[in-house]
Amino acid sequence: MSVRIVERPDLGVSVVEVAGELDMDSAPAFRRCLSDLLGAGAARIVVDAHRLRFCDSIGLSALVTTQKACSARGGFLRLAGADETVLRLLLIVGLTDYVAAYASVEAAASGDPAARAYAGHARAAETTA
Repeated sequence: MSVRIVERPDLGVSVVEVAGELDMDSAPAFRRCLSDLLGAGAARIVVDAHRLRFCDSIGLSALVTTQKACSARGGFLRLAGADETVLRLLLIVGLTDYVAAYASVEAAASGDPAARAYAGHARAAETTA
């Protein structure tokens, strides 16, 4: 896994670009990156996951923990560009209302509810239930 921070003052967010697999082995580096951002005062974080191919429960835990810290500071943690596998995982474990996902970094920064990435997944789940 690789992780990189990109400041986007034009959007008012810090972007964490993550690629590869976010699992037990790579989660500590991801957590450190998020913790460093929080320590520097960031409260509006977008995780650009368009190159993330796998995420396990430890990766989800890092997202939830950081979302909680950001929310306590009046901010947010949002996903951008997550693939179908990651979106479905969020839906299955019931985190879609807690960790919002969007198609792009720009949509995630704006927080437009109409641009939520898994709106179609939620509708599909409702129609098959």
